[in-house]
Amino acid sequence: MNHIRYVEYDATHSSDFIFDVPEGHDCWLLVLTKTPAIFLVDNDLREYPSNCAILYKPNHRIYYRACGEIYINDWIRFDTDETYVTTSPITSGEPFVIHDPSYCHKLYQLLVSEHILSNNYKEISIDNLLRILFNKLLESFHYKPVSPLYKNLNELKKEIYRQPNSQWTVSKMAEKLNISVGYLEEIYKNTFGVTCMDDVISSRINLAKKYLLYDHYTIAEIVTLCGYRNMEHFFRQFKKITGVTPNRFRNSPYQSDSNIISSE
Repeated sequence: MNHIRYVEYDATHSSDFIFDVPEGHDCWLLVLTKTPAIFLVDNDLREYPSNCAILYKPNHRIYYRACGEIYINDWIRFDTDETYVTTSPITSGEPFVIHDPSYCHKLYQLLVSEHILSNNYKEISIDNLLRILFNKLLESFHYKPVSPLYKNLNELKKEIYRQPNSQWTVSKMAEKLNISVGYLEEIYKNTFGVTCMDDVISSRINLAKKYLLYDHYTIAEIVTLCGYRNMEHFFRQFKKITGVTPNRFRNSPYQSDSNIISSE
């Protein structure tokens, strides 16, 4: 359960603002900055840009101050025993950049509304809002910089699923993006979590499932339609991904649209 002690958004302070609590609070504090600020991190004063978040667990040293003409933030002090807070991987007392600050700010506005009103489902609403807020913060906390080639990689991935029967090779895909084979394999896996050839295989098996379920092509025809040149190779990959042979898949009464991977 969560209990909000204080919550405020757009709290505005002058240039001489300093917040210093050496022993920390006896509750949790979550601050979202809207202007640059200086924080004490590992006994070192460091300046951070606007739109940062910092979570302080109970009894953690708190120190931050303005570093411009004004200092603005959203903040909440609360008690909780919810594991999404108490076991969060977010490092206590260390700011990180928020990648969707306007969304998080709206959540603070809603938290203020729920806190001051006496709605019937107030506690549930506050819990749900805090869960969403922590999910958004985790997205930013675990954020990995996007490759400069992300747009091109995304277009390549879409083309693979649009044209699974093309004779895709890593070298052809690398040439298409005007990069080396090794670099393509590295950034594709880092971006999507699978290799480019994994996606080629998935797209072909996905197409094969559609033909098996909704058309009357022979297995040999499906092999060709899906870009394979070797029936044994097709059978091996199909069974590895689906767990059954193409014939078993086609004749099973339990197959449905859920067996088909969306390419969107």
